[in-house]
Amino acid sequence: MEYNWQFKTVLIGDGAVGKTSIRRNYMKEGFKTTHIPTIGVDFAKKLINFYGEIVRFVIWDLAGQHSFERVRGHYYQGAQSIVLVYSVMDRESFDNASKWLVEAYRHLGKLPPTAILANKVDLRQSDSDEDIVTTMEGLEFVDYFKRKLAIPAIFRETSALTGYNINETFNELIRMMMRNTEDPPPLVTRQESQTQEETE
Repeated sequence: MEYNWQFKTVLIGDGAVGKTSIRRNYMKEGFKTTHIPTIGVDFAKKLINFYGEIVRFVIWDLAGQHSFERVRGHYYQGAQSIVLVYSVMDRESFDNASKWLVEAYRHLGKLPPTAILANKVDLRQSDSDEDIVTTMEGLEFVDYFKRKLAIPAIFRETSALTGYNINETFNELIRMMMRNTEDPPPLVTRQESQTQEETE
């Protein structure tokens, strides 16, 4: 199949927040109830008919553990968007969100369109527990981030288990990347794309 849009995104955030489960849900690969840590980096690609435009979407799922920081650096290069994930059930992962943006900035410079996802909302029964990250806290963080860095960004609450807001988030991210690209690249065939990957 031919396509004339190709985008790369990186999934970042602490370990066990659901990054891989979000990717698996979007790729229609099913949900795994046990947590299997990503070792360094994982990779997936998907061809999408996006309102008549064929898009090749490449997703790099970066391990969240600190020990993989040096490995992650290389995979930021060329990213046209960022998906930063934290868990509403893990306040530390929310507190670390700004550190992830600093890491991305260190490797990319000016940050591309960014989606900040508050995952595992299916587990959030009440906002009264001080360890649970509220919707308002997420909105305030993203608003501050947008004003501070003047970067296109969206905030979504998601559930990798139920699929809540997963497709909608990636569709909006593709829309943002299209707006951020002056001209689409020339038409590319799948065979040409495979040749490019083999030479990289």
